Amino acid sequence: MSIVGHNLMEPEPTLLPAEPEVSESLVAGEEPVDLAAKHPESSLVWALLAEDALDQGYTVEGYAYARVGYHRGLDALRGSGWRGAGPVPWSHEPNRGFLRALGALGQAAAAIGETAEVERISQLLRDCDPSAPEAISRLR
Repeated sequence: MSIVGHNLMEPEPTLLPAEPEVSESLVAGEEPVDLAAKHPESSLVWALLAEDALDQGYTVEGYAYARVGYHRGLDALRGSGWRGAGPVPWSHEPNRGFLRALGALGQAAAAIGETAEVERISQLLRDCDPSAPEAISRLR
């Protein structure tokens, strides 16, 4: 393995496991609200609920959904070896649920005027993957 270009001080990227049951259910048209009861550990399900609520103007509900997705994602990241720092690449599709929940949490926090939370979340999102904020904005 070549170490050229690799920062030895930076942790390896964290790659969450795939959620095939969730993905297949979404493709089959199952609603995120129904999947939340079946797969409450899925950040993606909570992120989808948060994004939908925010898009409909339900800021507090969107904040709550995003907060759950964020915490479920932290649990999954820690279970995959993440120690609170290091890359969580957007390019790895199973990471996107956590990153989307984090983005929605930042959006909801901004809507309720929670400035310090917005700054903290924005920094964490950039630390996870600098390309994530733009990728999330293209989804919305």
